[in-house]
Amino acid sequence: MVLPAELLQVSYAAQLRSFLTDRFRRIHLVSCNELIFADAEQEVILLLADGARSPSREDTCEVTLTEAATAGDILDASVAEVLSGAPLKTIKHDSEKWLKYFLSSAEIALMRALRASDGVTTLKAFADVNVGVVTGRNQFFVLRRSDLDSLDIHGCTVPPVSRSAHLKGAKVDDADWQGLADADERVHLLDLEPLNGSKLTPELDAYIGQGERMSIHKGYKCSIRKPWYAVPAVWTPDAFMFRQIYDFPRVVLNKAEATATDTIHRMKCRRDVEETVANTYTHLTAASAEIEGRSYGGGVLELEPTEATNLLMPAELCEAMKVDECDRLIRQGRLDEVLRHNDGVILRDGIGLSRRECEQLRTIWGKMRDRRLSRRRRKA
Repeated sequence: MVLPAELLQVSYAAQLRSFLTDRFRRIHLVSCNELIFADAEQEVILLLADGARSPSREDTCEVTLTEAATAGDILDASVAEVLSGAPLKTIKHDSEKWLKYFLSSAEIALMRALRASDGVTTLKAFADVNVGVVTGRNQFFVLRRSDLDSLDIHGCTVPPVSRSAHLKGAKVDDADWQGLADADERVHLLDLEPLNGSKLTPELDAYIGQGERMSIHKGYKCSIRKPWYAVPAVWTPDAFMFRQIYDFPRVVLNKAEATATDTIHRMKCRRDVEETVANTYTHLTAASAEIEGRSYGGGVLELEPTEATNLLMPAELCEAMKVDECDRLIRQGRLDEVLRHNDGVILRDGIGLSRRECEQLRTIWGKMRDRRLSRRRRKA
């Protein structure tokens, strides 16, 4: 069968993955680094499944995952040639995403062992991750300083982070936000919910009228609010987490008392905030992000809140590199130094991993990241 590549990585395909592993002894998956269909921006995989599993389920389901460089490597070859050399790997948990089958059997075994280890937990043990503020129309609700000046509507906004590019390091503070405001970036979120429907100033009333003339109030998110211009859930998180990730799943300490639009996730910590943020900077968390997240061919890794809280963390927060130092090094392009330091104090000293296991995690992250970035597909 030819199926959407989302089968490998999205949570809503879990039932289909379970259906297949319940019924077949062998599943062969073939992916391609080119878009096979010239007129469709849709990644696909080829699925070949055979061998009925017994009702007792004492036998196991095995999977191979082959990645071809070009469509021609698939279309001009026999099935046997395409599948040759792809080792069989045992599917252990039906709920696991199948992206991990791009890894070797030893790498898969390590990730499974770590997830089951007493020394490892998930981010959910320390924090909740939620979407950012859903305005319904960011262009209308998130303004520049020059907009506030021309409209004369000062005093009714809160500071938001509205783009990943606004987060340069491991923290964002007042000076960072002020620099963005001085550069006339969109960092002023119109917050009218506290007015509770009371009378608006003439200037605000004029701006809301302008929005209605633009039919912004008829958009779905705005139309289900009363009043439509009162954006809900404008709360301040302890930290931010990137929703769309290029390289590393960066968590950023919020020292600017800012909120975020829905391009950024908001994190509330149940334990020490700075320690929680600092302990995310390891190759353990990075490797698990590449497996838990999803990529749609543009090279960007996307994490939804439930996927973000499933990222692996040490079960007990360790004395990691301080956030201020992490921030300084990351802004200098020295993330690797942060990760290597924290691998030593968190993964080796804290959890008890060997140097070899730490290097394996580094390799897993690099392999999955490089594969994702290489899949900025061209049409066949």
